[in-house]
Amino acid sequence: MKLTKRAIDAINAPASRTMVWDDDLPGFGLRIEASGRKTFICRYRFGSVRRQVTIGRYGVVTPDAARQEAKRILWAVAQGEDPASERDRKRKAATLGDLIEQFLEEHGQKLKPATREDYARALRTYVVPALGHLKAEQVSAADLNRVHLSLADRPYRANRVMAYLGSVYGWAARQGHVPRGFNPASDIQKFREAGRERYLTGDELKRLGDALHEAETVGLPWTIRAHGETSKHVPKNGPQRVVYPVYVTGAIRLLLLTGCRLGEILNLRWEEVDLDRGFLWLTDSKTGRKGVILSEAACDLLRSLPRVGAYVIPGQTPDRPRHDLKKPWDQIRTAAGLDGVRLHDLRHTHASIGAASGLGLPIVGKLLGHRSSLTTQRYAHLADDPVRRASNIISKQIAEAVGPKSTGARTESEGND
Repeated sequence: MKLTKRAIDAINAPASRTMVWDDDLPGFGLRIEASGRKTFICRYRFGSVRRQVTIGRYGVVTPDAARQEAKRILWAVAQGEDPASERDRKRKAATLGDLIEQFLEEHGQKLKPATREDYARALRTYVVPALGHLKAEQVSAADLNRVHLSLADRPYRANRVMAYLGSVYGWAARQGHVPRGFNPASDIQKFREAGRERYLTGDELKRLGDALHEAETVGLPWTIRAHGETSKHVPKNGPQRVVYPVYVTGAIRLLLLTGCRLGEILNLRWEEVDLDRGFLWLTDSKTGRKGVILSEAACDLLRSLPRVGAYVIPGQTPDRPRHDLKKPWDQIRTAAGLDGVRLHDLRHTHASIGAASGLGLPIVGKLLGHRSSLTTQRYAHLADDPVRRASNIISKQIAEAVGPKSTGARTESEGND
């Protein structure tokens, strides 16, 4: 029997479930229940296993549409696919929220703690609330673009969120959680990011030095974040000052003197400090193991710090490193009039002074531990390179010819007197 509308309508309800197979398309059939319900199916063999896919109920799906779907299924089988297994996998597929948590639990172990923490914070804050309930394979580029656009006022953060999602989908594909090549985050166009480099001027460095000295001696004024004069957080006995320990001010000075990243200084162990040869032997920096050359000033600063535990900058307990410098840095930079300056800008300042002093970008790159010379190119405009020297030579000769004379010149007012 060929399964047409007329033929199907002529079939009466059987005493028990019955299967009727199409004569023209092997594997395409109709399942008929004792209740009279009729459902299209497609049966095939995958290896030595007999598999079956339910296409849809007759009346909802027409015979012609069901036949086309059966042909598609049988074609996929001929190509080595298992449509029934694929349908089961999709039915059991994890949501995007589940996938993110599994990624953080499994792949997160391969990330540095700070990196894993940023992944978790970004994905749980911006992605999970908006799209976490969707099946991971159902998430489209349009869905992700809406999340991306919602962070338009923070372009750097928006781009990082999409990059992190791209990593999640890449990992999921390698683990078989989503099909190979499925990564909706790869279709998101990034926001343009303004340059984030900020270098301290000589005057700003002096103000920072004054603020650090004040912070570790007489203390900085305690700023109140609570609102209203009756707030219980307002001090009863007038202005109060906060004196910061030498480990806080020392860490900030080390960032400037070494050009190291914040995490490298906060997690620095005394066993990694070689004052005799003037080196830091970092075992776990962002770019892997590396040595950092210590200047005499940096060595003197390290010698001045008391050793109370394994870490150069200890936390609340000597056997643990300090977690961050956010609160003290906020207050110190405010006292120095450096609002908006980040701790990472101290690393940029270290590099900019080296580049502007004519040390050469390769040397600056080695001091910073850059793996690629391209990373150091951001300081190229500061370098005292041959082009700058040529400009100075040319300008000097021109200025000698057309520049203002040091003697004998009269102002217009003098000539009119």
